Amino acid sequence: MDRIQMTAKLKEKLPTKRFEHSIGVEYTAGTMAFMYGVDYEKALIAGLLHDCAKYVPNDKKIQKCKKRGISVSECEYHNPELLHAKLSAIYAKEKYGVTDEEILSAIECHTTGKPEMSALDKIIYIADYIEPNRNILPDMDIIRKEAYSDLDRCLLHILKNCILYLQKKGSIVDPITQATYEYYNKELS
Repeated sequence: MDRIQMTAKLKEKLPTKRFEHSIGVEYTAGTMAFMYGVDYEKALIAGLLHDCAKYVPNDKKIQKCKKRGISVSECEYHNPELLHAKLSAIYAKEKYGVTDEEILSAIECHTTGKPEMSALDKIIYIADYIEPNRNILPDMDIIRKEAYSDLDRCLLHILKNCILYLQKKGSIVDPITQATYEYYNKELS
Protein backbone atom coordinates (compact mmCIF):
# COMPACT_ATOMS: atom_id res chain seq x y z
CA MET A 1 0.00 0.00 0.00
CA ASP A 2 1.46 3.39 -0.92
CA ARG A 3 1.20 6.55 1.21
CA ILE A 4 -1.74 7.95 -0.81
CA GLN A 5 -3.72 4.75 -0.18
CA MET A 6 -2.71 4.81 3.49
CA THR A 7 -3.94 8.40 3.78
CA ALA A 8 -7.31 7.56 2.20
CA LYS A 9 -7.78 4.55 4.47
CA LEU A 10 -6.74 6.50 7.57
CA LYS A 11 -9.17 9.30 6.72
CA GLU A 12 -12.02 6.76 6.80
CA LYS A 13 -10.94 5.40 10.19
CA LEU A 14 -10.17 8.52 12.24
CA PRO A 15 -12.35 11.38 13.41
CA THR A 16 -11.61 14.61 11.48
CA LYS A 17 -9.57 16.29 14.25
CA ARG A 18 -7.41 13.18 14.77
CA PHE A 19 -6.89 12.83 11.03
CA GLU A 20 -5.85 16.51 10.78
CA HIS A 21 -3.42 15.92 13.67
CA SER A 22 -1.96 12.92 11.83
CA ILE A 23 -1.48 15.01 8.67
CA GLY A 24 0.19 17.69 10.82
CA VAL A 25 2.58 15.14 12.32
CA GLU A 26 3.29 13.72 8.85
CA TYR A 27 4.15 17.21 7.55
CA THR A 28 6.25 18.17 10.59
CA ALA A 29 8.11 14.85 10.55
CA GLY A 30 8.90 15.36 6.86
CA THR A 31 10.38 18.82 7.45
CA MET A 32 12.43 17.52 10.38
CA ALA A 33 13.65 14.56 8.32
CA PHE A 34 15.07 17.00 5.74
CA MET A 35 16.75 18.95 8.54
CA TYR A 36 18.44 15.90 10.10
CA GLY A 37 19.15 13.76 7.03
CA VAL A 38 16.59 11.09 7.95
CA ASP A 39 14.71 9.14 5.27
CA TYR A 40 11.88 11.46 4.21
CA GLU A 41 9.42 8.75 3.13
CA LYS A 42 9.87 6.80 6.38
CA ALA A 43 9.26 9.98 8.38
CA LEU A 44 6.08 10.72 6.42
CA ILE A 45 4.68 7.22 6.87
CA ALA A 46 5.53 7.05 10.59
CA GLY A 47 4.04 10.51 11.13
CA LEU A 48 0.90 9.65 9.21
CA LEU A 49 0.24 6.33 10.96
CA HIS A 50 1.49 7.11 14.49
CA ASP A 51 -2.09 7.29 15.86
CA CYS A 52 -3.80 4.81 13.53
CA ALA A 53 -5.12 2.80 16.52
CA LYS A 54 -6.01 5.82 18.65
CA TYR A 55 -9.72 5.35 17.90
CA VAL A 56 -9.81 1.90 19.55
CA PRO A 57 -11.75 2.23 22.85
CA ASN A 58 -9.48 1.98 25.91
CA ASP A 59 -11.11 -1.20 27.24
CA LYS A 60 -10.47 -2.91 23.90
CA LYS A 61 -6.81 -1.75 23.70
CA ILE A 62 -5.73 -4.14 26.48
CA GLN A 63 -7.73 -6.99 24.96
CA LYS A 64 -6.28 -6.41 21.47
CA CYS A 65 -2.72 -6.19 22.83
CA LYS A 66 -3.07 -9.40 24.85
CA LYS A 67 -4.54 -11.20 21.83
CA ARG A 68 -1.42 -10.26 19.84
CA GLY A 69 1.04 -11.16 22.59
CA ILE A 70 2.00 -7.53 23.26
CA SER A 71 3.15 -7.01 26.84
CA VAL A 72 1.03 -4.64 28.92
CA SER A 73 2.78 -3.00 31.87
CA GLU A 74 1.08 -2.19 35.16
CA CYS A 75 1.16 1.49 34.19
CA GLU A 76 -0.53 0.68 30.86
CA TYR A 77 -3.25 -1.33 32.65
CA HIS A 78 -4.07 1.79 34.66
CA ASN A 79 -3.65 4.09 31.63
CA PRO A 80 -4.72 2.04 28.59
CA GLU A 81 -4.56 5.22 26.47
CA LEU A 82 -0.76 4.67 26.43
CA LEU A 83 -1.29 1.41 24.53
CA HIS A 84 -2.38 3.24 21.38
CA ALA A 85 1.30 3.60 20.38
CA LYS A 86 2.06 -0.13 20.60
CA LEU A 87 -1.24 -0.98 18.95
CA SER A 88 -0.68 1.61 16.20
CA ALA A 89 2.64 -0.06 15.35
CA ILE A 90 0.80 -3.39 15.07
CA TYR A 91 -2.00 -1.85 12.98
CA ALA A 92 0.55 -0.13 10.72
CA LYS A 93 1.93 -3.59 10.00
CA GLU A 94 -1.35 -5.56 9.84
CA LYS A 95 -3.68 -3.04 8.21
CA TYR A 96 -1.34 -0.75 6.23
CA GLY A 97 1.35 -3.22 5.17
CA VAL A 98 4.28 -1.45 6.85
CA THR A 99 7.19 -3.85 7.34
CA ASP A 100 10.02 -1.37 7.92
CA GLU A 101 11.25 -1.85 11.51
CA GLU A 102 12.44 1.78 11.82
CA ILE A 103 8.96 3.08 11.02
CA LEU A 104 7.32 0.60 13.38
CA SER A 105 9.75 1.51 16.18
CA ALA A 106 9.05 5.24 15.74
CA ILE A 107 5.31 4.62 15.94
CA GLU A 108 5.64 2.31 18.94
CA CYS A 109 7.64 4.74 21.09
CA HIS A 110 6.00 8.03 20.11
CA THR A 111 4.10 8.33 23.40
CA THR A 112 6.58 7.29 26.09
CA GLY A 113 9.90 7.55 24.28
CA LYS A 114 12.62 5.05 25.12
CA PRO A 115 16.33 5.18 25.91
CA GLU A 116 18.61 5.07 22.84
CA MET A 117 16.02 6.32 20.35
CA SER A 118 16.94 6.52 16.68
CA ALA A 119 16.75 9.89 14.91
CA LEU A 120 13.45 8.79 13.33
CA ASP A 121 12.07 7.77 16.76
CA LYS A 122 12.94 11.23 18.11
CA ILE A 123 11.47 13.01 15.10
CA ILE A 124 8.08 11.29 15.45
CA TYR A 125 8.01 11.83 19.22
CA ILE A 126 8.77 15.54 18.75
CA ALA A 127 6.58 16.05 15.67
CA ASP A 128 3.61 14.62 17.60
CA TYR A 129 4.15 17.30 20.25
CA ILE A 130 4.84 20.33 18.04
CA GLU A 131 2.72 19.85 14.90
CA PRO A 132 0.83 23.01 13.84
CA ASN A 133 -2.64 21.83 14.96
CA ARG A 134 -1.50 21.20 18.54
CA ASN A 135 -2.80 23.29 21.40
CA ILE A 136 -0.09 25.64 22.60
CA LEU A 137 1.61 23.97 25.54
CA PRO A 138 4.16 25.51 27.95
CA ASP A 139 7.43 26.51 26.23
CA MET A 140 5.99 25.61 22.81
CA ASP A 141 7.78 28.47 21.04
CA ILE A 142 11.13 27.41 22.50
CA ILE A 143 10.48 23.70 21.88
CA ARG A 144 9.56 24.35 18.23
CA LYS A 145 12.88 26.19 17.74
CA GLU A 146 14.81 23.41 19.49
CA ALA A 147 13.14 20.83 17.21
CA TYR A 148 15.05 22.33 14.28
CA SER A 149 18.33 22.98 16.06
CA ASP A 150 18.98 20.22 18.63
CA LEU A 151 16.93 16.99 18.59
CA ASP A 152 18.20 15.68 21.93
CA ARG A 153 17.74 18.98 23.79
CA CYS A 154 14.23 19.26 22.34
CA LEU A 155 13.38 15.67 23.29
CA LEU A 156 14.62 16.23 26.85
CA HIS A 157 12.64 19.47 27.12
CA ILE A 158 9.40 17.73 26.06
CA LEU A 159 10.04 14.76 28.38
CA LYS A 160 10.66 17.11 31.32
CA ASN A 161 7.48 19.09 30.59
CA CYS A 162 5.42 15.89 30.27
CA ILE A 163 6.74 14.48 33.56
CA LEU A 164 6.11 17.77 35.39
CA TYR A 165 2.60 17.97 33.94
CA LEU A 166 1.76 14.40 34.99
CA GLN A 167 3.21 14.93 38.48
CA LYS A 168 1.24 18.18 38.89
CA LYS A 169 -1.95 16.32 37.89
CA GLY A 170 -1.17 13.52 40.34
CA SER A 171 -0.97 11.01 37.47
CA ILE A 172 1.40 8.09 37.16
CA VAL A 173 4.53 8.71 35.08
CA ASP A 174 5.19 5.71 32.86
CA PRO A 175 8.49 4.12 33.98
CA ILE A 176 9.70 4.09 30.34
CA THR A 177 9.13 7.85 30.09
CA GLN A 178 11.06 8.36 33.34
CA ALA A 179 13.89 6.09 32.12
CA THR A 180 13.99 7.96 28.80
CA TYR A 181 14.22 11.30 30.59
CA GLU A 182 17.02 10.03 32.85
CA TYR A 183 18.90 8.55 29.88
CA TYR A 184 18.85 11.78 27.83
CA ASN A 185 19.45 13.97 30.87
CA LYS A 186 22.64 11.97 31.53
CA GLU A 187 23.60 12.03 27.82
CA LEU A 188 23.33 15.82 27.67
CA SER A 189 25.11 16.45 31.01
